[in-house]
Amino acid sequence: MNDDLLPAGSDTVRSTPSGPPGLARWSRRGLLSAAAAVGCASVSLGTAATAAAAPRSTVHDGGTGDTGHSPFSALDSKIEEAMWAYSIPGAAVGVLLDGQEYVKGYGVTNVDHPVPVDGDTVFRIGSTTKTFTGTTMMRLVERGDVELDAPVRRYLTAFAVADPYASAQVTVRQLLNHSAGWLGDDYQDFGPGDDALARFVASMARLPQLTAPGEMFAYNNAALCVAGRIIEVVTGTAYEAAVRELVIDPLGLDHTRFSSDDIVGFNVAASHDVVDGKAVLDPSFWPQPRSLAPTGGLISSVRDQLSWARFHLGGGTAPDGTRLLSRASLEQMRSRPGPGGTLVVELDGMGVTWMLRPTAQGPRIVQHGGSWPGQISGFLMVPGRGFALTLLTNSEGGTRLRDELFTDDWALSRFAGVTNLPARPTAMSGQELAPHEGRYIAQRINDEGAVEDAVIELTRHDGRLHGTQTVQGPAGKAGVPSDEEDAVQDQTSEVGVAFYRKDFALDLTPDGRPVGTRSDFVRGPDGKVAWWRNHGRLHRHQAQ
Repeated sequence: MNDDLLPAGSDTVRSTPSGPPGLARWSRRGLLSAAAAVGCASVSLGTAATAAAAPRSTVHDGGTGDTGHSPFSALDSKIEEAMWAYSIPGAAVGVLLDGQEYVKGYGVTNVDHPVPVDGDTVFRIGSTTKTFTGTTMMRLVERGDVELDAPVRRYLTAFAVADPYASAQVTVRQLLNHSAGWLGDDYQDFGPGDDALARFVASMARLPQLTAPGEMFAYNNAALCVAGRIIEVVTGTAYEAAVRELVIDPLGLDHTRFSSDDIVGFNVAASHDVVDGKAVLDPSFWPQPRSLAPTGGLISSVRDQLSWARFHLGGGTAPDGTRLLSRASLEQMRSRPGPGGTLVVELDGMGVTWMLRPTAQGPRIVQHGGSWPGQISGFLMVPGRGFALTLLTNSEGGTRLRDELFTDDWALSRFAGVTNLPARPTAMSGQELAPHEGRYIAQRINDEGAVEDAVIELTRHDGRLHGTQTVQGPAGKAGVPSDEEDAVQDQTSEVGVAFYRKDFALDLTPDGRPVGTRSDFVRGPDGKVAWWRNHGRLHRHQAQ
């Protein structure tokens, strides 16, 4: 889904001084690696100033559908208004509803060299790539080459993280449902060679274990890289080639590729930052490490993404009638959730790479999405209602539109008749808030292998929790030279939390307004608060 968390870079994303709630500003190098697979994020962009400065986008019909037919006309209006308000030069949307297909492009691919966006324009899709990794793995499961509940070491005999027990016991399924338990935000770049993924997985031997395998949900990009390496070893070919052979090519996804070399001649949506309320082309946003391909490497079009939805909502056959997966395997991917929690929204848990999201009415939402600098996308399905929605955008401002369509109830209620679980923030007493106060610490590894820390101090304030987050980059680490070209000093931002039920909360802007995303606090065996799970990441609690 809105897969996660575009941390604002120290010299890149300048739309908001404080960055997204719960995510202070990482180094520029951290930004360009972090978004590889973040499943869900919320960035608070300025609205009034942005709307005043942004050029109004022109809508270009890129596919089928009656533009005057409600609710599609309402969807068009919402997207156009958001593009204007949030400085999004180009977007594409696809809808499946009761067998009817709607595909449309809006705006332009590039503010400096404007070309209309259509249904075949390609964007980076970020973490929705994970669902291609999961589907490829399920093809291997059906062939008898992989067992989901087998230990990873059956296929990668030398696999190791820092904890010996986890190294030996973690299963393939736990990689795919984000319950492997080790530090998941590892974004190291091992170059463009065919050995990039193997080298990445070998480097994971230093990753600390946060929770026991299978015990807790925590978004884990590194685990998906391990899954990609299993695909390589089992098939005897590079990960990208295996996914093309087993999934992409049989489905006729002709505008879905991993390499920039393979999209020459395509209509490509360029990446844009938002600076002083205006979309600004930033070519440095586009490149991505090959070592992160299984967790966020795909480039695709909205028409291909809609075909992806049709396959997963259908009977598992390719357009020519060839069966790729059984209905049972498709259903297994979106059932048997692992541990639940929050990832921007509340989750029943993850299936095989799909976020499984409850609704107030009962039907389950099956979702993913992705973020990469300047490339924000969303993807969801409601199988019980025959509905799918996918959105691709080419601007940092796309996070706001994605949240409005994929996190909030607007599209779900209009197209599928379902809504989120209710969440009304309430003021709590100091005594009730006291167990949640304290320092929370999370870590990540940037593309050069340096560790960055996020330290959040939460205190009681007016019936809610208010805090500051400090991010310490490489310059703050003992023994690391402080004159690196992108070394950063400690940076701070404000965060806020308002509870709506025990241990579950709405994220707040610095001035106390809900931003629409949710987080939760996780208790240990002793009943005390052990973690704050914010944007799917675990922050360890150090009580005051």
